[in-house]
Amino acid sequence: MTYERRNRGTCSVLTKVELNNDHTIEKVEVLGGCNGNLKGICQLLKGMKAEDAIARMKGTTCGSKPTSCPDQISLALQEALERI
Repeated sequence: MTYERRNRGTCSVLTKVELNNDHTIEKVEVLGGCNGNLKGICQLLKGMKAEDAIARMKGTTCGSKPTSCPDQISLALQEALERI
């Protein structure tokens, strides 16, 4: 299942997640933001259970912002799980 979410409060603008039926992450793509860091994060997430990724990244902030790209990824994963 593929799910797209518009990011809010970050330099990145969109997060696209692809989940398998067992809730493992097949693929994550983030448009905008810090390219190299986000590519690395997306590679590390592949094969991880969505629930574990959410627990690790949810609530992460970026500087003085109340959110971050990893936090936005966690929100996209959470919303995708709600639709399975």
